[in-house]
Amino acid sequence: MGASLWKLLLLFAFLFGKGSAHECAQRSFGPDRIVCVCNATYCDSTPDNDPKIPPNGTYYWYVSTQDGLRLDLRKGKINSCQNSLLSFLTTELDIDTTKTYQTILGYGAAFTDSAGINVKRLSPATQDQLIRAYYDPVLGSRYLLGRIPIGGTDFSTRPYTYDDHANDTTLAQFALAPEDYSYKIPFLQKALELNPEVKFLSAAWTAPAWMKTNDNLKGFGFLKKEYYQLYSDYLLKFLDEYKKNGIDVWAVSSGNEPINVIVPFDPLITMGWTPDTMGEWIAENFGPTLANSKHNNTVILTLDDQRVELPWFIQALFQNEKAKKYIAGTAVHPYADFLVGPEVLDKTHDLDPDKFILLTEASIGSEVLIPFLKVIPGSWDRGKQYMQSIIQYMNHWSVGWVDWCYALDPQGGPTYIKNYLDSPIIVSEDTDEFYKNPMYYAIKHFSRFVDRGSVRVSISDSPLVKATAFVTPSKEVVTVLYNENPFSTSVSLNDPNIGSVCLELPGDSMNTIIYAS
Repeated sequence: MGASLWKLLLLFAFLFGKGSAHECAQRSFGPDRIVCVCNATYCDSTPDNDPKIPPNGTYYWYVSTQDGLRLDLRKGKINSCQNSLLSFLTTELDIDTTKTYQTILGYGAAFTDSAGINVKRLSPATQDQLIRAYYDPVLGSRYLLGRIPIGGTDFSTRPYTYDDHANDTTLAQFALAPEDYSYKIPFLQKALELNPEVKFLSAAWTAPAWMKTNDNLKGFGFLKKEYYQLYSDYLLKFLDEYKKNGIDVWAVSSGNEPINVIVPFDPLITMGWTPDTMGEWIAENFGPTLANSKHNNTVILTLDDQRVELPWFIQALFQNEKAKKYIAGTAVHPYADFLVGPEVLDKTHDLDPDKFILLTEASIGSEVLIPFLKVIPGSWDRGKQYMQSIIQYMNHWSVGWVDWCYALDPQGGPTYIKNYLDSPIIVSEDTDEFYKNPMYYAIKHFSRFVDRGSVRVSISDSPLVKATAFVTPSKEVVTVLYNENPFSTSVSLNDPNIGSVCLELPGDSMNTIIYAS
């Protein structure tokens, strides 16, 4: 397809969709397993309403259901509740916008090699549709964050760093990889073109093997102390090279999942840290190196690992007051959440309320009990898991939530260690299309409506209706609910500033409700 033709197709699709939503083009993979299919000329969307903020006395309600609704818009009047003999069965959720918590940074995904490989398999027009599905602020999910791996990850086709030349102590051989130029940078640039407000965070899975105690990219290896400064310089070179390509990196992590070094026979690329060694490196090397560079607006995230390590890891790390000064926030992953409750996030926040918490990587598909079902097209249960996780992390101080690979193939890869996963978007190269799983809509119920600068406010919930709420910079109240009851549930949102919003939530449904505060 010629470039001029696919651009015309995109223009047609945009003009056709402007002003009215494109509905989900459904495809069923079994009972209640529905995906929405997108191609070069068509993709479902959720355009802005006119007016964007509901008129006083009214609300907008977006609902997604297991049987196929996807952000279906309904409008209603506040204080139009019907009296009923069964009103005692109504779930009352009380909102208090005077009680405020964290300010939201945003939602997003990681620009892995695997994601870029899959997108590149599509025609240019379909590629554009896919990136727009996430980052377009008008028709897409309005993602505001993107995570950049510094070098290779398990979702690459090979292990690599940017200087795999032994003993290159001057970093003369440092260079970005072909994967950066083919699979990361072009799509990062496209996301930034769609929305200049996007912030990029980054993390290295490891230093070059020759800088480590075990001379290996994986296994029980730590950064050699003699290379603390050299590794800091290595990370700055990454920032330099990306800036040359128009990508300013907002945050650099201390390293992805350092605890993996103690897992026997783990095939993941990794490099270990203890609170003491991490603190020393940040305090004496990376912190001052970054602060004295042209990247002094780039912040440092720490931990970037499971919340089972909270709060003890951060408590020990913060004993180093110099390191603490350089750290902006704690990055956390949810894979071991079954081992410890969300109260550890509260305890971490309380160590220093000026340091934020950010979930930087989440995925589904590695469950031990279903090892052969890495990708389950249309799985509502996985969408539910995502939404439950986001609600929980929002209610326990996280300023955002970042998905892992934004696009994978039908097997859940590629991945050179074959640890396949599911993804919100699955790419079908043979048919030049992609489909959106319920996981995509779980994130969009937040990212589409909870703008950067929104502030979480108090809302009650119930055993079966989980809730979180925000006030946006434009003074909307945005409430996100998940009805865990398999049956329809009557809910009353009670806000003393405006009255009550009464809803009949479908069973097992995702819901976003918006009204003017």
